[in-house]
Amino acid sequence: MALSLCSPRFLLFLFIVSAIPVAYIISLELAKPPTHVYHYHSNGFLRECAKWDDTGRRFLVSFFEGGVGEIRVPDGQSPDTVLDEIVVVKDADLTGNSSLGISIDLPRNRVLVAVADVLRNQYSALAAYDLSTWKRLFLTQLSGPSDEKAFADDVAVDAEGNAYVTDAKASKIWKVGVNGELLSIIRSPLFTSKQWYRNLIALNGIVYHPDGYLIVIHTFTGNLFKIDLAKGEEVKLIKVAGGPLTFGDGIELLSPTKLVVAGNPSGRLVESSDGWETASVVAKFKGPSHRLATAATVKDGRVYLNHMFGMGYPKKKHALVEAVFSA
Repeated sequence: MALSLCSPRFLLFLFIVSAIPVAYIISLELAKPPTHVYHYHSNGFLRECAKWDDTGRRFLVSFFEGGVGEIRVPDGQSPDTVLDEIVVVKDADLTGNSSLGISIDLPRNRVLVAVADVLRNQYSALAAYDLSTWKRLFLTQLSGPSDEKAFADDVAVDAEGNAYVTDAKASKIWKVGVNGELLSIIRSPLFTSKQWYRNLIALNGIVYHPDGYLIVIHTFTGNLFKIDLAKGEEVKLIKVAGGPLTFGDGIELLSPTKLVVAGNPSGRLVESSDGWETASVVAKFKGPSHRLATAATVKDGRVYLNHMFGMGYPKKKHALVEAVFSA
């Protein structure tokens, strides 16, 4: 006999079913992590990206609700201490937009931040801030309501200070000069999948390689691309053995031959011995999947994965998890 939607038995059944995922998440939170974790308290639930600033001995994090924070890590800090997030950027004129990928440009003592209207895709920009004063150095609008829908997602900076911002909606890369001038847009047929649903989240994580080219990942196809800046921004598909890198998000160079990909699973280590013409997935790391790894950074030679979701109330506890890779 079918249960009435308002019967006590149905309500009890609904309560039990809904409690299962909550209980599972609580068990994951209470479990002892297998690797080192930096926990920190925040006022926001969503933190898209984190990068280690070695000079300032701090993590910089981007706020999905807009803004940037810092998490200072004092020398000799107890590994069990929950650190505090300090808001350093909160721009009133960018209210309603998210701060997403960030890139620290140490030679020019600044941080670059990709800014986007995540829900409507009607605004994208690149902002630059001084690392000492947090004064905004420039704000470059990349797209607006009259342009094609766009989603500025991640950013990398080259040796000259030019920035490259990925568009996760329209599969392109904006190039912005050192003083904030929009220089060009990099497009390629390789960036767009033939299956429409694979373009729902397109170009995402991006890094600049010291040999003068960009490496960028396409989230839904898992494709990895090499963009040679010395050859007219030539785009090539990197053939990845053990791939594709589906659901890859933020990426970070561990060395000139090793690349960390955050996403699902939590992290993958990719290696190339031929200048990123080809590559192989050589190891993986599985962290707290319920928190969702979205970015990678390197602190003192160790890889840490930023996880988007904070847990708890009223203070939200976020996790920067050390990734120890294994084959």
